[in-house]
Amino acid sequence: MSTRDWIEKDYYKVLGVSSSASADEIKKSYRKLAKQFHPDANVGNAKAEERFKEVSEAYDILSNDSKRGEYDEARRLFAAGGRPSAGSGGGYSNGPGMQDLFGNGGLGDVLGGMFGGGRRRSGPMRGSDLETHTTMGFHDALRGATVSLRLIGESACATCGGSGAKPGTSPRQCSVCGGSGSQNRNAGGFGFSEPCRECRGRGAVIDAPCGGCRGSGRTEQTRTVQAKVPAGVSDGARIRLAGKGGPGERGGAAGDLYVTVQVAAHPVFGRSGDNITLTVPVTFAEAALGAKVSVPTPLDGDVMIALAAGTSSGRVLRIKGKGSTKRDGSRGDLLVTIDVAVPHNLTSKARAALEEYAVATADHNPRGALNAYMDHGDA
Repeated sequence: MSTRDWIEKDYYKVLGVSSSASADEIKKSYRKLAKQFHPDANVGNAKAEERFKEVSEAYDILSNDSKRGEYDEARRLFAAGGRPSAGSGGGYSNGPGMQDLFGNGGLGDVLGGMFGGGRRRSGPMRGSDLETHTTMGFHDALRGATVSLRLIGESACATCGGSGAKPGTSPRQCSVCGGSGSQNRNAGGFGFSEPCRECRGRGAVIDAPCGGCRGSGRTEQTRTVQAKVPAGVSDGARIRLAGKGGPGERGGAAGDLYVTVQVAAHPVFGRSGDNITLTVPVTFAEAALGAKVSVPTPLDGDVMIALAAGTSSGRVLRIKGKGSTKRDGSRGDLLVTIDVAVPHNLTSKARAALEEYAVATADHNPRGALNAYMDHGDA
């Protein structure tokens, strides 16, 4: 891809955000689009797969503050165009000269930092960081699990190990550029640096290209990565897998893979930090007289809790050490909220008993304070 192609690619448009979007806005948009176009959700859909690659490429640039700054600056320099020249009597200047754009401190150096262009291309280059996501069940997230992640993208060629050279041979340093990957050229009154035509900016020449990758050192592959998710991971957590990202170039290290974990909701249990929440319905008699009630825990089976006589609805009981695993290996708590259930249909016997109870407790008025306020107001 040419320099102009890189610069004219609008990564902000690809992610559907403005050029002033915050890092959180960029991440939110990426996650939404990555989930929508992920190959696992669009099996056999070539257009969705291509869109997923575009989204991932855009996020790789815009999620990195350094790369984003260089990308913005490169676009600004390239788009500077013609503008009035001071003191020219209305004439026009072509904006930054070719040396300014492609020479020292200009677009060539900017692109060198982003894509390995110019003089920086000759040495090893670290691979790009990649992002993906996985969904886990509630209990698996609490226990911890190893999940399989299916990734589609460029990987180091298995035949040549990423060198691009036929097995048994090695790339040699380019004799034209001396391994720098760039050449200086004069055009009229301008001088500028451009990728070496002999080695195409790589700094090395491959005399016997690998048949598997045709000398590129990379092939489009589907690979499976095993990710160990620690016990107690929370919804939205981001896990880093070192060396599992994009392949490096010219012996450079692979990038990292970042996995965002989405934890499925549970029909009974909830989560509050390292604590697990649970609502337990009890009868009026159990709450009024006191009782022992069996309640479930997510990891330790059933346990008994003791309700004191007169327990009110909404009271929270804490069961120590029955929650999620913390980073230090200890456990959070299980927070049990008591919900006094009111029966909807009463038998005649139950109604008679409640009516008798109402007569027996007629002297007890739970709304005494409220009634006093209603009678006297703020007076």
